[in-house]
Amino acid sequence: MQDTTDLPQGPKPSVMSLAIKEKAALYAAYMPFIKGGGLFVPTNKPFNVGDEVFMLISLLDDPTKLKVAGRVVWITPVAHGNRPQGVGVQLSDKDGGVEAKNKIEALLGNALKSQRPTHTM
Repeated sequence: MQDTTDLPQGPKPSVMSLAIKEKAALYAAYMPFIKGGGLFVPTNKPFNVGDEVFMLISLLDDPTKLKVAGRVVWITPVAHGNRPQGVGVQLSDKDGGVEAKNKIEALLGNALKSQRPTHTM
């Protein structure tokens, strides 16, 4: 049997930290139109669609950080008009994604029905 501990295991997911302190900022970052929910993360770090990421998310005044795995599904290159540069991350259907989606949607409540522009749409 071959020892595989030294063989490449593929790229490790990038770790991103995101602190959203206001409900309006959460609304602007949340992407309910993505299956399982998604978050826009402002960054100038280069990513490709499909890259795996791991996020540590702080929401509003909750001291608990959510640990969420996800995948890049949206890229906004250099600041586009009034939209900041960054990536849209689809929340995983495991690894904290469902918990994060439920918590975000509970915090946003009726704001989810708003027609106000966001960072992505």
